[in-house]
Amino acid sequence: MLAAVSVVAAATTVPAASAEPPAPRTVCTVDDPRLAELSGMVADEDHVYAVSDGGTRIEIVVLGRDCARQRVINAETDPFDVEDLARGADGTFWLADTGDNRKRRETVALHAVTPDGAATLYRLRYPDGAHDAEALLLDGAGVPYIVTKNVLGGSGVYRPVGPLSSPGPVDLEKVGSLDIESTDTPGGPVGSAGSVLVTGAASAADGSVVAIRTYTDAYLYAVPDGDVLAAFGREPVRVPLPGERQGEAIAFAPDGALLAASEGAGEPLRSVPEAAALATARSAEDGDTPEGSPEPAGAGEAASADGAGIPALPAAVISVLVAMGALVGFRAWSSRRR
Repeated sequence: MLAAVSVVAAATTVPAASAEPPAPRTVCTVDDPRLAELSGMVADEDHVYAVSDGGTRIEIVVLGRDCARQRVINAETDPFDVEDLARGADGTFWLADTGDNRKRRETVALHAVTPDGAATLYRLRYPDGAHDAEALLLDGAGVPYIVTKNVLGGSGVYRPVGPLSSPGPVDLEKVGSLDIESTDTPGGPVGSAGSVLVTGAASAADGSVVAIRTYTDAYLYAVPDGDVLAAFGREPVRVPLPGERQGEAIAFAPDGALLAASEGAGEPLRSVPEAAALATARSAEDGDTPEGSPEPAGAGEAASADGAGIPALPAAVISVLVAMGALVGFRAWSSRRR
């Protein structure tokens, strides 16, 4: 059972420059056809657990550290569009069934799956209409946070207003926004526009660091006392993930290495060694205090550090983003969705 969530609206900050982390290193190649649309993963000492979007039932593919499939954890639940994967302290897998390219869903869902394949459905409802989302985090108390994917920037951060109940729905509240600046890291399906689109999230094994990724970069935040929302008020370390075809999956290994992978057949699983330590070192350098002192937003709303939910963008960038929106719509139409 998840702990109750208090209603706290807070602001988040604009990510800063890169901390010059190591370049990603290829670990192995993911060539399992079940993972052709790899969208989320978590890792332990010996395995990587991975999910694809689409499909007609829940499938968590268990890979060895050589990327070879060892087994599949199945549940008969038919999801709509699974986009990320997290794992609770008790070993339960949490699948974020939150994809909604056409923004037509009345509710989204989380699926809690035990290692032996028992699944529980929890439906969730946004307070402000439909959103597409591909990123899920659990805080130190096991409370889920969903980060939306927004082609115009200003990704929303949402969490349940109270304990989850099955099947629900339980209402979500917007508790923050995450404004990501464009970078010149190459990769992704839509060029530089992809560098502002949130496609995944991960938490270190001890909960001390969380990561938010785009198609091209990861942003690492030190987490104070298990408080994910407070972490987003700190200055992150940017980790470039260049050259990924459609990077959506990210995870931390137990040793703090950051693992990243892309959709597509035969794409590499890559590692950035000691990535989590970069975020904790940045936090220590900054005196372990949040960047700036943004005023809290009113209940049910959120703001960025400068009080604006969406950063000002040049007209050329807006044009690219609008084109990207059209591309996403075509992908949704052409991909299999229930």
